[in-house]
Amino acid sequence: MKRISTGSPFEKTMGYSRAVVKGDWCFVSGVTGYDYATMTMPESVADQARNCFATIAKALAEGGFSMDDVVRVQYTLTDAALLDDLLPALGEAMGDIRPAATMVIAGLIKPEMLIEIEVTAFKG
Repeated sequence: MKRISTGSPFEKTMGYSRAVVKGDWCFVSGVTGYDYATMTMPESVADQARNCFATIAKALAEGGFSMDDVVRVQYTLTDAALLDDLLPALGEAMGDIRPAATMVIAGLIKPEMLIEIEVTAFKG
């Protein structure tokens, strides 16, 4: 088993790994829209999603996977009214991959967080 970290302060304080690789599987924890290099958060939900996908792609690559290996995605969106603004970013990242997907409307742990994205990848 391999644990992957982005160096986010949340990983240590909350006790989780950004991703865990087990055999042909890679489980990526829920990712919010922070730019982890600067710990800044864009205001738009689409830009937050783009940051999420960049963090996810980096974690997958570190584990020997790519975005094309994603078989499952869960989106947690804080407000259904954000969906129209979000859709272009989802299409850019997942339009060709088309994994099984779920979208949930729920609160997140900080008010600036508008979306959280979690993926599972399989390479077999």
